[in-house]
Amino acid sequence: MNQLVDRFGRRHTYLRISVTDRCNLRCSYCMPHEEMVWKERSEILSYEEIVRVAEVAVSMGVEKIRVTGGEPLVRSDIERLLNRLRAIEGLRSLALTTNAVLLARKLPAIRASVDSINISLDTFRRDRFLSLTRRDNLEEVLAGIDAALEAGYRNLKVNAVVMRGLNDDELLDFVAFTATRPIAVRFIEFMPFAGNQWSAAQCMPMAEMLEAIETRYDLEPIDPGPHPISRDFTIVDRDSGLRHEGSIGVIASMSTPFCDSCSRLRLTAEGMIMPCLHSPLEFDVRRAIRGGGDDQAIADVFLQALGAKPKEHPPAEELMAQSGRVMIQIGG
Repeated sequence: MNQLVDRFGRRHTYLRISVTDRCNLRCSYCMPHEEMVWKERSEILSYEEIVRVAEVAVSMGVEKIRVTGGEPLVRSDIERLLNRLRAIEGLRSLALTTNAVLLARKLPAIRASVDSINISLDTFRRDRFLSLTRRDNLEEVLAGIDAALEAGYRNLKVNAVVMRGLNDDELLDFVAFTATRPIAVRFIEFMPFAGNQWSAAQCMPMAEMLEAIETRYDLEPIDPGPHPISRDFTIVDRDSGLRHEGSIGVIASMSTPFCDSCSRLRLTAEGMIMPCLHSPLEFDVRRAIRGGGDDQAIADVFLQALGAKPKEHPPAEELMAQSGRVMIQIGG
């Protein structure tokens, strides 16, 4: 029986685990322009501690775990952690979110453990990639996508944060990318986080994205399932009549929130359980572990977090005013 049910009746089956606050890119919407204060190694959960928390979470009802960062592939010996997580009895799916800079190199060692991969990519233009990420690694990212497809991933997702005036003119390029590739491109509305200089003017809502795409393509809705995060569509090129091998979706956290069906919890790299991406609430599971607590003490922290989970996140203006973590410290 799932024990991870909050006061609004939402069952939580999905745990996102950040394994590091470090990254080999410097994306402007994720990392503030001013100097980051990195966590000391002693503050970050060890692999043994992460596995212990994950085992308790799975025993309570978690079925899917996603490993994130920062960039998870920069953490030393990440293959060992992925192997151990995948071996947890009762876990149905292990996923990875990555910027793919190191993916082609790491994929042979993690292929047997990782069931699905999400890749973050906001532009196909080298100069724009350099401007957005402050690094010149576009070719490595594209090589990582190709490597994942060659390795047999048929549920590969490419996530693009759409920012008006920065990359919204590439919407059709991303749709075209799915024509002959089994890739789900998901466009993400620009969300406010501490230090990312969010503005309403840069946030392009889902309705406008779809309107722009439908100037060339016909979109057919895909059944969203019980916990819809994105609104997904199959694609037909109106000129050729050809159906794309891949699909698109929009994650509309700002214009069309999906809080009522949220099934996610988050574990930060230093061991804080966050019940909501857009809430500053945190619950310290590291203290329970390093204080000698048993598995029930870990479970109690999960239950405390669920007891405090809000019904929905505040509007964007309130999110901008509240204190909280920068995106790279959460893991998405």
